[in-house]
Amino acid sequence: MSCELTFCELRNKEVINVSDGKRLGRIFDMVFTFNGKVMGIVVPGDRSFFRGIGGVDSLFIPWCNICKIGDDVILVELKNLSN
Repeated sequence: MSCELTFCELRNKEVINVSDGKRLGRIFDMVFTFNGKVMGIVVPGDRSFFRGIGGVDSLFIPWCNICKIGDDVILVELKNLSN
């Protein structure tokens, strides 16, 4: 695998939290500084039935929390996610 990835390639990978094994979904946005440095990725938040139809909170994952980008998945470490 090359060291360069496009956003389209990244958004096709499932994001998994290694702390609890939870699937967090696929990337739908990225956050950059004004200088072009990647700050992190954004995935869909918890889709709870009780939050109402269409109630989705997004989850920002800082770049430093990304452990590994593999062929099919992106492994992240988020220890303090509420269930």
